[in-house]
Amino acid sequence: MSGHSKWATIKHKKGAADQARAKVFAKIARQLEVAARDGGGDPSTNATLRTMVLKGKAASMNNDLIDRAIKRGTGEAGGGTYEAITYEGYAPGGVALLIDVLTDNRNRSGSDVRNVFSKLGGSMAEPGAVSWQFSRKAILIARGSEDEVMMVALEAGAEDIADEGDGTWRITAEPSSLHDLRDAILAGGIEVVSADTTMVPSLIVEVTDVTDAKKVLRIIDALEDNDDVQDVYGNFDISDEIMEDLDA
Repeated sequence: MSGHSKWATIKHKKGAADQARAKVFAKIARQLEVAARDGGGDPSTNATLRTMVLKGKAASMNNDLIDRAIKRGTGEAGGGTYEAITYEGYAPGGVALLIDVLTDNRNRSGSDVRNVFSKLGGSMAEPGAVSWQFSRKAILIARGSEDEVMMVALEAGAEDIADEGDGTWRITAEPSSLHDLRDAILAGGIEVVSADTTMVPSLIVEVTDVTDAKKVLRIIDALEDNDDVQDVYGNFDISDEIMEDLDA
């Protein structure tokens, strides 16, 4: 199991167990607002907005909240002015992190991110020092038989298919293929558990020390707890055994 996949699974479980729903909704609403501002309020012609709408629905965000966020972005209702910034840094063990932020106050967000790294044993990196290790990909998690998933996904342009266990499969494709691939899988009668674009690392760092693993997860928890931070991407892998130790 790849580091990206495992961390995506960890984040999904953590999101269900730890994060307050209101905080999750607020972050997605901000992403909806920015997507609508940049590309218009019609999801059928704005692929980024369509992706954010799917993300909102997957998080059980109701249509009224989604519509209000889109209207703020298109100027039909009052909204904020958010700037997209990506910070880069390192966690213990040489783990590279990308932090995507949407903020109305660059100075505040930069200070908050720096404080997390300095207090929890990480370090900020210069722009470009980390980002070259990542590329944006469409990642879909589908549930079905191996033969069905492979036949439909490969015909629809998937680049890679990996077994996630429990009858689910991770499908990787170019970001522009996300919606066509999702539609093809659904049309094939296969369940789509999740569909989103994310940053996938080209090199995985194995975190074999329990103390380092704890520090890495503490940094990511602290970053994700910040309202301005939308996503945190890492290039690490933590074994099931160490995760069990941490859970214990």
